[in-house]
Amino acid sequence: MKILLIDDEPFVLNLLARQLDNLGCTDVVACERAVDALTQLGHDAEAVDLIFCDLQMPEMDGVEFIHQLVHVGYAGALVLVTGEDERILQTAEKLGQAHKLNVIGALSKPVSPVQLQRVLESHAPSVPALPRGVRKTYEPGELRRAIENGELVNHYQPKVEMKSGAVMGAETLVRWQHPQDGMVFPDQFIHLAEEHGMIDDLTRTVLSAALGQARQWQNAGLNLQVAVNISMDNLTALDFPDFVADSASAAGVHLSNLMLEVTESRLMKDPLKSLEILTRLRLKNVGLSIDDFGTGHSSLAQLRDIPFNELKVDRGFVHGAYMDSSLKAIVEASCNLARSMGMKIVAEGVEDRADWNLLRMLGCDLAQGYFISRPMPASGLAQWMADWETRYHEFQA
Repeated sequence: MKILLIDDEPFVLNLLARQLDNLGCTDVVACERAVDALTQLGHDAEAVDLIFCDLQMPEMDGVEFIHQLVHVGYAGALVLVTGEDERILQTAEKLGQAHKLNVIGALSKPVSPVQLQRVLESHAPSVPALPRGVRKTYEPGELRRAIENGELVNHYQPKVEMKSGAVMGAETLVRWQHPQDGMVFPDQFIHLAEEHGMIDDLTRTVLSAALGQARQWQNAGLNLQVAVNISMDNLTALDFPDFVADSASAAGVHLSNLMLEVTESRLMKDPLKSLEILTRLRLKNVGLSIDDFGTGHSSLAQLRDIPFNELKVDRGFVHGAYMDSSLKAIVEASCNLARSMGMKIVAEGVEDRADWNLLRMLGCDLAQGYFISRPMPASGLAQWMADWETRYHEFQA
């Protein structure tokens, strides 16, 4: 593969090139100026598989270079290198990812051969990159028909107690079983429902089905709490608390077995009315969870004003916190804050054993994420629970 190095220090360039050569990478081009690198890319950006770029450079720094990479349509991999503060490096990495660049590493100087080897092992240039931004869009009428025709289906992601491994409940995650396109995920249609006045019908459909499923679990001897996401737009209908209570009664499910997860991705249209509705739900013994805490509008002000009894730490802070002091500090502070307010703490986005170990040490109550289970149809839960019990005891041994 062809590798491009950019650093204004000749010594660093020579050292990197020598280390790469020792690792079997012989097609390496070194540039002391970012503008020279852009000239190389301008001739044939597709010919370059991997770029190592210093952040602190004269004329054009690494952040501006990232912007230029997007402009020239670079689709290869990118590794950021700097001698600056680690948090600056992390921020630049997130910036590159936000621009949809394939950032496969962020390394602090001096770069060691071991670090280089790990980066190279993680990079597979033989696998073609998927086209960026290719997503099908849907018309409001299609979604309306989907709701009316029963094409929305619920999947469930388990939530487990960290101390015991016991399965305590599951988060409901809606999918659209499209007759032609197959399974369509919510990030392709929830915003459509919110923007075109369908979110109330969608939420009520999802909620009714989730309560019906909770009843089936109850009949099978599983006392699981079911969680359902609600939009801020649901909190403008004054009859919503009564709809929730009536739906739970019809399904034969206690309201204490229902958790509503509130994500403030949109500002409240009527804060006073929303507060009234949320307070009425808590009076009916419905659980309220502040979802994606620390992102969007899910903030300390909401903890102050709304009677939440569960806090979900956003996945963006959870995964990798064991090796990132800033993320760890945020997770720990969130846990301490929730605990001091008498709230349960749920960590979402638990991806691996290292995530699990840290969160357990920090005293997190519940966890969900791919390390535990991906979302699944309700029919798969019983078999998963048997498998999870075995796996939990194995890694706790």
